[in-house]
Amino acid sequence: MKKFTIVVLLSLLAFAPSLWAVSNPDFVPFVETEQGLISILSHTYQNGVSALDPGTDFDFRNQGGQEILFPFARYTVGATIAQNHRVWFTYQPLDIVTNVEFRGAVEVGEASFADGEAVELRYSFPFYRVSYTYDLLNNRDNAILGVGVVLQIRNASIVFKSIDNTTVNSDLYISQNVGLVPALAIYSQYRFPFGLVLTADIAGTYASSELFNGADFEFEGSILDASLRMGYELPNGLELFGNLRFFGGTAKGTSQYPTDSWAESEYKYTKNNIASLTASVGATWYR
Repeated sequence: MKKFTIVVLLSLLAFAPSLWAVSNPDFVPFVETEQGLISILSHTYQNGVSALDPGTDFDFRNQGGQEILFPFARYTVGATIAQNHRVWFTYQPLDIVTNVEFRGAVEVGEASFADGEAVELRYSFPFYRVSYTYDLLNNRDNAILGVGVVLQIRNASIVFKSIDNTTVNSDLYISQNVGLVPALAIYSQYRFPFGLVLTADIAGTYASSELFNGADFEFEGSILDASLRMGYELPNGLELFGNLRFFGGTAKGTSQYPTDSWAESEYKYTKNNIASLTASVGATWYR
């Protein structure tokens, strides 16, 4: 993951000069990176036969070791076009691995873990997102109020793996999937004459009907990604900022996807609720 993160950052920086070379004032590209810490506020997960037999309602924070802080990163490249149109691509890695000794029996999917068993837990949920907003204020008085849409690719992988050499069988649970999730977006910003920049953005959706939930069957799901940012403009198109962000999502229902993949749970019912808070610092380069 570290190597991939470095490659992404270097690629963005390498791409930046070609963007800056564009002389059209109606096309203003930018590249952005932020680094910080993420705190999991709450996170529960179930996978079972059905809603009547859902398995253990496992608490990743209080039972799975997610109560500590973890590294956070986010990378963005985009452009403002003809002043009012803002388009950008965001990549946010998220791969949390913890080791715990269970203090009670846990049943998740087809796997059963005993009281006292040592287990490695992995929750990987990186996302790739394309966003578009249209400025309703036409950048009037240094203010922006953009509304638009988001298309996000979810790329989830959840693993419970026994690392207890004293157990007779090495228990293992894996569930992973990829899907498209559309959402609504709001982007707002105000630039003060002395260089201070205040920014707020929200991307979110709630749906229980097919298509809008990223599946082709009924499945309840939601995402909310909201941030407040304070930055300061420096010479040569550079802006430094600090950012607070809430990121969360829910999923609940019975999957109708086929289980041909060996790396997917055979049990159809899933509930996955997560809420997190991030604090980060970063930089934006404008042409």
